[in-house]
Amino acid sequence: MKKVMFTGGGSAGHVTVNMALMPLFLNEGWSVEYIGSAQGIERQLVSSLPEVDYFPISTGKLRRYLDLQNMKDPFKIAKGVFQAYRLINKRKPQVLFSKGGFVSVPVVIGAWLNKVPVIIHESDITPGLANRISIPLAAAVCTTFPETAEQISKAKTRYVGAVIRKELHQGLADKGRKFCGFHANKPVLLIMGGSLGARKINETVRAALTDLSERFQIVHLCGKGQLDTSIRLSGYQQYEYINEELPDVLAMSDMVISRAGSNSIFEFLSLQKPMLLIPLTKQQSRGDQILNARSFEKSGYCKVLEEEEMTATSLVAGVMEVYNKREGFIGNMRKNKQSEALSSVFQLIKETARHR
Repeated sequence: MKKVMFTGGGSAGHVTVNMALMPLFLNEGWSVEYIGSAQGIERQLVSSLPEVDYFPISTGKLRRYLDLQNMKDPFKIAKGVFQAYRLINKRKPQVLFSKGGFVSVPVVIGAWLNKVPVIIHESDITPGLANRISIPLAAAVCTTFPETAEQISKAKTRYVGAVIRKELHQGLADKGRKFCGFHANKPVLLIMGGSLGARKINETVRAALTDLSERFQIVHLCGKGQLDTSIRLSGYQQYEYINEELPDVLAMSDMVISRAGSNSIFEFLSLQKPMLLIPLTKQQSRGDQILNARSFEKSGYCKVLEEEEMTATSLVAGVMEVYNKREGFIGNMRKNKQSEALSSVFQLIKETARHR
């Protein structure tokens, strides 16, 4: 049987492309397997596809800052490489597809040691640390932004555009309102701080709830362990994370407050949702979200609010500006030519497997 293996994790952004691709392989009769961490969000998300066999391995985090865990994690990564090597040697996939994140590094090394071809997907303009380590071992690198080719070997680069999950376009606004207990007579504001949540955004949103709730019904995705159960406010619903109901919630939403992870913002672009983007600061990241957000702002898809400038007052002002100018943002997004990225990556993986 034809077999493809996937890896990637640490955040939902390192899993969503895999989630879009795996059903395509299952529908064509492939055996699909996944290597990820034992406790990461990737395990939770992949569990929604019972046909996919999941194999957990030891992982360590690749940090850019000083931390005592940096002394332990190389041993965890080495253990993960050994586990991944043995798994891949035993399971014998024809190809490995990696979405990145720290869990992917030992898996890519394990595949390379087994001479299994690796295809990597990079969502951001500049590759993350995990992908930078893995790219020399890859047969091809699929990119969302054409500028990424300037950062890596052009011979390996395949510019495909944004991979969008098909199910996101199948959401029903009525189902979203029923799920949240909302009505159709008041606009809906969706707040997403990323799959792991964003404490500063959560705190600022809650400080601004009185003003925001006068104009909007609010869906607040807070991240694991960041719910505030003390809040009792009509028209305000908070969840740690939404999976199956997300297409319906997006369908009913009139605008979005979000971080600026590439996968998410391209999905909002595809759905033509006006955005207020609050990218991670350079102190929190390598600055990729700032580049993503500024690129979208230049194209007229969003307004950017820097976290350093975010207060309850500036947040409300930003939301109202985006909402009042929503028709302009939507008009610009309609001009964006949708790529066939999902099909392109699907075909590339199959072609690579055939030529092994």
